[in-house]
Amino acid sequence: MIPKTIALIGTFDTKGEEFSFLRDRINSAGMRTMMIDVGVLGSPPFAADISQAEVAAAAKEDLAALQKERDRGRSVTAMALGATAILGRLVAQGAIHGVAALGGSAGTAIATAAMRALPYGFPKLMVSTLAAGDTKPYVGTKDICMMPSVLDISGLNHVSRRILSNAAGAICGMVTAEPAGALDDKPAIAATMFGVTTPCVTAARRILEQRGYEVLVFHATGSGGQAMEQLIEDGAFRAVLDMTTTELADEVAGGVMSAGPDRLEAAGRKGIPQLVCPGAIDMVNFGPVETVPVQFRNRKLYVHNPTVTLMRTTPEECAEIGRITATKLNRASGPVTVLIPLQGVSAIDKSGGPFYSPEALNSYCRALKATLSSAIKLVELDAHINDASFARAAAGLLMESLGAARETGAAEVL
Repeated sequence: MIPKTIALIGTFDTKGEEFSFLRDRINSAGMRTMMIDVGVLGSPPFAADISQAEVAAAAKEDLAALQKERDRGRSVTAMALGATAILGRLVAQGAIHGVAALGGSAGTAIATAAMRALPYGFPKLMVSTLAAGDTKPYVGTKDICMMPSVLDISGLNHVSRRILSNAAGAICGMVTAEPAGALDDKPAIAATMFGVTTPCVTAARRILEQRGYEVLVFHATGSGGQAMEQLIEDGAFRAVLDMTTTELADEVAGGVMSAGPDRLEAAGRKGIPQLVCPGAIDMVNFGPVETVPVQFRNRKLYVHNPTVTLMRTTPEECAEIGRITATKLNRASGPVTVLIPLQGVSAIDKSGGPFYSPEALNSYCRALKATLSSAIKLVELDAHINDASFARAAAGLLMESLGAARETGAAEVL
């Protein structure tokens, strides 16, 4: 059996000793390595399989010019672009089966930029001095495994040897692990869920699974919505059960869980059926209560847990969410159904609940209807979002859209 190959990407001019150790540990496990040098400052202690000059050239840059300029920011940007192009080519060719890196701030920025461009499921490991902090800028929406280096990556000692040995074992394990594939290739549906919409989404998921679909549920925390949009764009799904559009509330009101301005657009571009519900638009997310911005301290707040504080959206904010939702859905090229639960959109937006506000939901409905194209199906149910009847309606309406798409050929992926 031909050994699998792991790409090691890093600044060998400053981290050569550590990369040599990691390479040897991987080789001793029976794997091959492909060394990709993204350093700019000086000469590496060993010849890389893909040199600094080759990485710079892949970004249409001249290594000598970068070395002469000594502009750290420009060098990092250039080598990140070059590494992204090279890794993408190697993966497409089947030449590598995993990628690992070591780095401080620059090495982490370069390596993770290249990793983020790789497919989901492709093994990616980043041993970094930054892994114990906010990793979102480095991970993005991809499945990059961030491993804290504990010490700075500066020489070998009994601690760093242990950590790098573990890193070698981790990437080798990921590369050799057999994917747990399904026995049959079921058509996939994306769904969005929050803790406060879990009963509805769980019930609808089970119905769809009983009908032969595989339902992938995304946690609507900003990064979850971004990951779903990217996978929709990649053609991973037949339809979308978008029950929890709460990320729009964070985008409108300035919460910490926005999925960005492109949320609720990929399915429309792909022309796949989508069932959209205003799930959890009653809330905007912040961290611990003391972190809520000063301008919101007098708003209606609800401490969900010690690390999450929810702010009730106003009728005006809900109206804006309705307008944005309708505007985005009007551009869809595939079948769209909007389903509204008239008795509340979350577990705490119900009669007697802390966020119950018929006025806010009415504002959403009025704005949505005023903007929504007549070609889009709108269904209002006198039910709460977490009622079993609402879940059944959501699953049934989406399956109707899937059937209509098959009959009309509106979505080629079907």
